[in-house]
Amino acid sequence: MNALPSSARVVVVGGGIVGCSTAYHLARLGVETVLLERAKLTSGTTFHAAGLVGQLRANANITELLGYSVALYAGLEEETGLASGWKGNGGLRLACNAARWEEVRRQATTARSFGLEMSLLTPTEAQALWPPMDVGDVVGAAFLPSDGQANPSDITAALARGARTAGALVVEDCPVLDLEFASGARRDRVRAVVTEAGRIECERVVLCTGMWTRAFAARFGVDVPLVPVRHQYLVTEPIAGVTDALPTLRDPDRLTYYKEEVGGLALGGYEPDPVPWAVDGIPQGFHFTLLDGDVEHFGPTLELALGRVPALAETGVKTLVSGPESFTPDGNFILGEAPGLDGLFVGAGFNAYGIAAGGGAGMALAEWVHHAHPPFDLWPVDIRRFGRPHRDVGWTRERTLEAYAKHYAIAWPNDEMRSARPCRRSPLYAALAERGASFGEKLGWERPNWFADPERGERPVDEPAFGRPNWQDAVAREHRAARERAVLIDQSSFAKFVLKGPDAAAALDRIAANDVDRPVGTLVYTQMLNDRGGIECDLTVARTARDECYIVTGTGFATHDFDWISRALPDDARAELLDVTSAFAVLTLAGPTSRAILAAVTDDDVSPQGFPFARVRTLHVAGAPLRALRVSYVGELGWELHVPTEHALAVYERLHAAGATHGLVDAGYRAIESCRLEKGYRAWGGDIGPDHTPLEAGLGWALKPASSPIPWRGREAIARQRREGLKKRLVGFTVADPDLALHGRETILRDGEAVGWLSSGGRGHHLGLAIGYGYVRRAAGVEEAWLRAGRYALDVASRTVACELALEPPYDPGNLRPRS
Repeated sequence: MNALPSSARVVVVGGGIVGCSTAYHLARLGVETVLLERAKLTSGTTFHAAGLVGQLRANANITELLGYSVALYAGLEEETGLASGWKGNGGLRLACNAARWEEVRRQATTARSFGLEMSLLTPTEAQALWPPMDVGDVVGAAFLPSDGQANPSDITAALARGARTAGALVVEDCPVLDLEFASGARRDRVRAVVTEAGRIECERVVLCTGMWTRAFAARFGVDVPLVPVRHQYLVTEPIAGVTDALPTLRDPDRLTYYKEEVGGLALGGYEPDPVPWAVDGIPQGFHFTLLDGDVEHFGPTLELALGRVPALAETGVKTLVSGPESFTPDGNFILGEAPGLDGLFVGAGFNAYGIAAGGGAGMALAEWVHHAHPPFDLWPVDIRRFGRPHRDVGWTRERTLEAYAKHYAIAWPNDEMRSARPCRRSPLYAALAERGASFGEKLGWERPNWFADPERGERPVDEPAFGRPNWQDAVAREHRAARERAVLIDQSSFAKFVLKGPDAAAALDRIAANDVDRPVGTLVYTQMLNDRGGIECDLTVARTARDECYIVTGTGFATHDFDWISRALPDDARAELLDVTSAFAVLTLAGPTSRAILAAVTDDDVSPQGFPFARVRTLHVAGAPLRALRVSYVGELGWELHVPTEHALAVYERLHAAGATHGLVDAGYRAIESCRLEKGYRAWGGDIGPDHTPLEAGLGWALKPASSPIPWRGREAIARQRREGLKKRLVGFTVADPDLALHGRETILRDGEAVGWLSSGGRGHHLGLAIGYGYVRRAAGVEEAWLRAGRYALDVASRTVACELALEPPYDPGNLRPRS
């Protein structure tokens, strides 16, 4: 073992492909880096990975990250002199029924949106690329020529050599025993790594420790929700017709995948009854170790494979590889800086595609560590997407096993996970269930998606569809009620924070893009920007007292936004940030008759003069003090009523009793989505995020004026963009056919040329239109005149559909109705 230095800027822990890739990229950035591996490189789980490398995902940036892996692997052998085993032999995906074929066609559209070449093939054309297979049940296929396969151990060895050449120290047989932290003003920060061979002082630590990460990180209060699951594949003897040029093959309807292996096939799959491993902890000394193969459990996978490759019936088996892999509750890997700590980063939980993601994940982690931000928005894999339920290993395991079993399931729009439910329930859960609520789930919260009417023969159960879903009529009724009468929506899952202290408003004003240091009783919609002007948070701030601000953000962003705000606040600010989500239920009352309903249940003044738009006041209803915010996300007159949890049911019942004569109905989140699409409201994580500025997103009106003396974060980037002009702009598109299913990622065509893709889409039930939003991109600029001069169409599942450009919200462009 090499002698350890006493200090380094960054220590990477873990010598699998992700750790070696991270060290490689850090060293190439000129960062002093030490990589520590407890045993030998690849000895955890990398050595037994299957090695398929696919690129296409549902998110453009994750697709780009995987594409980076492909480009890196293709040149690694020439750079390092070590064979990598990389073959860019392409990837083939089969469809064996109409629903799967619709999914594959939509994936082909997504690929074109993201700049990948993907061809749709007939069964005969697919068989020409993959002669050993039977295509009797195949409807069609897609081929992505830039996919490929790699030898995991060789790729990792090449990355390690590249890291050493660039100056990194790679040390094997050096277990890490502990981490040391120093106290900071708001959170602790990494100070050192302690090993059996000594102590290394450092500024940053990157945990790339695979399935060991959860237990190790938990010692420092960090939740990394992953669990080991056994994964198996077998390797056959040579098969006639299998050459080294054979593409990888994924056959999701048969739950199987294949790649060429020395003239034979490596074939595995994702069984519907996965087996968790090491439930009571990973055994000591587990490295370069495989599990005993479970032939009986692999039997159904092999039976499915025999139907695709008949020659398997007469082919010998070299080995059945059985090994644990780390999987996560949503099937995405985990990257980023640990919430609540400075300098501790994680790269783990790769769901058996760590080879495909390893190159790009290492690049992203290195950039994140070195520059204090990722190279682009990585929200789908950000460690801050998790929340309280994920700290329960049992809950995480149950959800993860469902995600594993659904790996090859059709990705239906609006699909909901069913395991580990119900978990977090608002006080209204039982009452809403009695009224026919069909619940969805986010961050453990049960939330009403829509309400079934049994008199119409409806059941509160989703039936999956790419086209018209079974809940469309119910959502349309709720949408129309919001536009014509009134709706009541349980939004108790909103994340709610209080920033309290003498400097609360002033400190918040320095990190908010809008002016939030306003008089008590004011409500402000604002973004919080990074130094590049990108939108990190999208929320509302209520000034509830001279020394207090009440902050409301989306359910799924609770961990992310709390962490971002707490990091952004000045260390010397006399203010404390508290999460008060569980203290308040939230009832949104919205629609033209909402004021009459509210006036009937309170003696407080809710008139337009007494309670204007964008104000916060305390009201009293059914014996409860309500924090009422005059705002709604459906684009109508409305209030968010933040109710102490113990009063929620009484207030809900009182509102319904008063609303009976005003047409009040319950509504769910799918009606909210339909209404916000008509109104042009943005959604963080789709339409807006760290890669998009308020100017690009059409939210320039929510910025502080240029004359503001406040040096708010992102100000310089916004000023620069105002001077230089926009290269992309979020715009809307409408299609007269209301039954056209837009789900996002459809390609935007301007005069026949691809200029972007939809970030969100759906139906506007009041207007009777299909509505989508997406960024139109043009290097020379996206001036309004140029936008209006084009003719537009959308590529929807490989079909071209004409559409109309909408630079203003399709509904109420003057924003008069919420202010009425």
